Amino acid sequence: MTDEEVLSAAPVAALSAVLNQSKPVAGAGEPLPPLWHWLHFLRWPNQDELGEDGHPRDGHFLPPIPHRQRMFAGGRCEIAEPLSIGERTERTSSIANVAVKQGRTGEMVFVTQRNEFRQHGRTCLVEEQDIVYRSGKSAGDHPAVVDTSATPQSDGDWQLTAQPDPASLFRFSALTANAHRIHYDSPYVRDEEGYPGLVVHGPLLAVLMLELVRRNEPRRVRSLSFRLRSPIFAGEHIVASGNPAVDGAVLQVATHRDARHATAEVTFA
Repeated sequence: MTDEEVLSAAPVAALSAVLNQSKPVAGAGEPLPPLWHWLHFLRWPNQDELGEDGHPRDGHFLPPIPHRQRMFAGGRCEIAEPLSIGERTERTSSIANVAVKQGRTGEMVFVTQRNEFRQHGRTCLVEEQDIVYRSGKSAGDHPAVVDTSATPQSDGDWQLTAQPDPASLFRFSALTANAHRIHYDSPYVRDEEGYPGLVVHGPLLAVLMLELVRRNEPRRVRSLSFRLRSPIFAGEHIVASGNPAVDGAVLQVATHRDARHATAEVTFA
């Protein structure tokens, strides 16, 4: 499936505000920061096409399993050259792999979606996203109550602290056309999906890790990979931290509960 879009500067300005930047981090004609392409090529289905969880009920890449619940598990990017804001861009999407496994709550389907982005006839960025679909409620070891006072510790050379709240989750959902109710509907997230509070978007955690690089490292990111290991809940204090090396950096996001809720590795051009 192939789509075309001119990469507007408006979503970049909006996400910059969500991240408390005093001005947009990039404008027309400038490079789009790594992973900020998630602000573009958004799908807005009709309201009557959404399922109970807020995700589209049907689609090209949705497996037919009962009581389907979706998790973003991780991904990879190869960046031959940064996408340029304001330029017409072509995206081609396909399924790279599908694997079916049996989990504690039922059947699990692992889907890898591949996206290729081109500008001026050149392939600039190739991305793979790992999505997990499962049956039934979350079976993770989650706290009964969200602790909004405890703070994590980190000894990383690069550090960025945050405390995502319902308003910031709502704004990020809007910017990424994500209607999944785990990010804004507290009764639903507790009663239907088994979490103690609103879930912080996995892509937001990935963006925060890459913010460490954007704010501290002048070299361009050539490739990156990330893994979303366990959920973080609205109100928890988090710290994204990283340690640079000669040709790359290792990054992670921690709460007081876990030092590695999300991890990433980047290499520099």
